Amino acid sequence: MQHRTHRWSALLLLASLAVVTHGAQQRQTLAPHELKNGDAPPPIVWSTPDLPARPIDFESAEERRLRLNVLAKGLDQPWSMAFLPDGAMLLTERTGTIRVLRDGRLSEPIDGVPAVQTGGPRGLQGLMDIVLHPRFTDNHWAYLTYHKPVGEEGATTLARGTWDGHRLVDVHDIFESGATDTEASRVVFGRDGMLYMTISAPGSPKVQRSQNPDDYAGKVVRLRDDGSVPDDDPYVHRAGYKPAIFTMGHRNGHALAVNPETGDIWATEQGPSGGDELNILRSGRNYGWPFVSYGRDYWGERLSDRPSVDGYEDPTVVWLPSIGITGMTFYNGDRFPHWKRNVFVGGLREGGIPRTGQLQRIVFNEQWEELRREPMLMELGQRIRDVRQGPDGLLYVLTAEEDGALLRIEPR
Repeated sequence: MQHRTHRWSALLLLASLAVVTHGAQQRQTLAPHELKNGDAPPPIVWSTPDLPARPIDFESAEERRLRLNVLAKGLDQPWSMAFLPDGAMLLTERTGTIRVLRDGRLSEPIDGVPAVQTGGPRGLQGLMDIVLHPRFTDNHWAYLTYHKPVGEEGATTLARGTWDGHRLVDVHDIFESGATDTEASRVVFGRDGMLYMTISAPGSPKVQRSQNPDDYAGKVVRLRDDGSVPDDDPYVHRAGYKPAIFTMGHRNGHALAVNPETGDIWATEQGPSGGDELNILRSGRNYGWPFVSYGRDYWGERLSDRPSVDGYEDPTVVWLPSIGITGMTFYNGDRFPHWKRNVFVGGLREGGIPRTGQLQRIVFNEQWEELRREPMLMELGQRIRDVRQGPDGLLYVLTAEEDGALLRIEPR
């Protein structure tokens, strides 16, 4: 889609809001009952099947001889993974624990994790991302995003601790957003050495916190590695704006990854019923939620009469219907030569149908424009939370289940 020039005058912003909200205001007048969450169809409940005990052989369109191995089971809603230099892995569980996978054995929860608010208003809060500092071999710093207990809710918070080989020590908060009633949060280090972090917003289009500059909900923030705000952040000196905001107008950010070819930071964003997005982040830009979206609300109503409006950034890729998009990785390894420059994303379920969780492979041309997509692993019936390329050039996948698993895709 065409990249649109962003304009920051107050007049344009007000005009854009008027355009995209006019239709929604008309619908609210004609049928206000349609805007109540209780009118949405109830979710379909269907238990998750067990993973096979044996390795699974499968094919893709461009890498034909593949094998899926289950490396670990019994994880409680696993959320993220980090690869240690010694070959072990750190695995976060949303329930507030970190476990170590070393030599094929899964440890008990390690010490040093801060107190975490789990559950929350929609049951989607807890411990989330874990990322190692780019100079981890020197400083041993690990970063966690989590919901810090604040009353009955949790506030999206960034903590830093030191890995001593067995546990985290000296764990302390380095950035507190104060944003409660939020969901997913991810972290990545950019090529500039800065730390980028997603802070989600409430999913209802009636809650417009993503467009409130004095609220970190629905934003991506940019920080130094100690949690302080750089002087060149786009809003650091602007009155009425939270200083660490890098981009705004986001809904529920489930992944951040650096394009290894361009250095751009890409982000996945869950839409409501349809309208999942893959965005390229640009400093100071507005990505439109909740005024601009390709999605529908959960009772079927369109959220925007015009899903593309001047003054807001268009997504690079859109999913209709939604796949419940989650984690993401760029593949640039040597183990799967036909997958080079492909992007892999996870999905919880497609079109609201259980047992349709999947891994999707997206192929781009030389200008990073989408050519095609391939769903994979849907036959497992598992919700997929995260996918990462490992140091060995293989792909590692986490399932988003109460009996969650770590999977590895390898050639056979």
